[in-house]
Amino acid sequence: MVDPALPVAPSAPQAGLKATTGPTRKAILAATIGNALEFYDFITYGFFSIQVGRAFFPAHSEYASLMLSLGLFGAGFVARPIGGIVIGAYADRVGRRPAMMLSFALMGLAIIGLACIPSYAAIGIAAPLLAVIARLVQGFSLGGEVGPTTAYLMEAADSRRRGLTVSWQGASQGLAGTVAALVGFTLSSLLPPAALDAYGWRVAFLLGAVTLPYGLWLRRNLPETLHAPEPAGTVTKADSESRVALVAASRRVLLLGLLVISAGSITSSVSSYMTTFAQHALHMRPSLAFAGGVISSLSGVIGYLGGGWLSDRIGRRPVMIVPALAHLLVMIPVFYWIVEARSGTALLVGAAINGVLAGSGASAFYAAMTESLPKRIRSGSFAAIYAIANAVFGGTTQLIVTWLTHATGSTMAPVGYMFGAAMVGIVARWLIVESAPAKARLESLA
Repeated sequence: MVDPALPVAPSAPQAGLKATTGPTRKAILAATIGNALEFYDFITYGFFSIQVGRAFFPAHSEYASLMLSLGLFGAGFVARPIGGIVIGAYADRVGRRPAMMLSFALMGLAIIGLACIPSYAAIGIAAPLLAVIARLVQGFSLGGEVGPTTAYLMEAADSRRRGLTVSWQGASQGLAGTVAALVGFTLSSLLPPAALDAYGWRVAFLLGAVTLPYGLWLRRNLPETLHAPEPAGTVTKADSESRVALVAASRRVLLLGLLVISAGSITSSVSSYMTTFAQHALHMRPSLAFAGGVISSLSGVIGYLGGGWLSDRIGRRPVMIVPALAHLLVMIPVFYWIVEARSGTALLVGAAINGVLAGSGASAFYAAMTESLPKRIRSGSFAAIYAIANAVFGGTTQLIVTWLTHATGSTMAPVGYMFGAAMVGIVARWLIVESAPAKARLESLA
């Protein structure tokens, strides 16, 4: 029987209806390369926030310089909701492909711009001002990236493998994070601190921008999915309904999605901040801190793909909820172990646990959200809530936990903030309707 506490699930596929063939590997790569570049930048900035602060915000104390650098990091999130609404809506009206082309081009140009801005010592106040402009452009493009690409993956997927296909969105983040961590590890190992401050961090950003020409070429050749028939077992609404009416009708799932993404954004931000935290608060070697980032990202890839695969077989809700509960239970003990031991073993094992548990639940959630939204508002509404959540929480988390650690003198401050967010996220996940076609089919026979 269907859980009476939940709304009715989307109808199951009709008997005998064949699933779609699904996207090619090339199409999946084209759709996820922008998200990968976004996360590469996100992780790289987190890794090199100390060096960026020294370049653009020289200050009398290391703490002040770091706080200004993290403020610049947060500036990029201010423009994300605008980009999510503008580019996401453009994808719902014109097509997924042109929206994905636009967001990726702007993203690449902004990364190149930030890497090429001279330091404060060279051009004075113009340096931080130009850096803010670059981050705003990048935030606008990133806000419009996730909606069209996630919608595209869901619409192009075989109806029996949507969870696994959509999970590549998150897995691409983990792969990009792994590359970013390896780049940071290599640069911090090979370059002396002065060289890392002068140009090492710029090299890291420019390496990510190398993907720009290839990504644009891939996306230009993508087949459009906006006007294709909906896959079986998908939420559909009458074409005569206005977009405003569709958004109003979907307000419950959008609110729950906003809460889940907000909680996930805090968890992701704290995880990426661990590299800076390990150096700044725990006084670990930079190479060891970057190694923790590598392990966290690689384990995240395993979690995303494993969670997506499993959600196609047993449903979205159990895969969203069980790993999140497990993560909540081990979060404080693992973080305490890292802080007290201050060893490579504690950092690497803790990073692995965090990556697997966070990734597996997130992939199932992405599939559930896209399946639960009508096509005509799928890209724009998902992009908007994703961008708003990341603007409010993703852009401020590292700033908040740095301040909390400094103000309280407790190195456990970051995990307390993350624990509170995780509790809110679990409640929201519990209330999300089951949407996997395989699960809906079983429930309809019960």
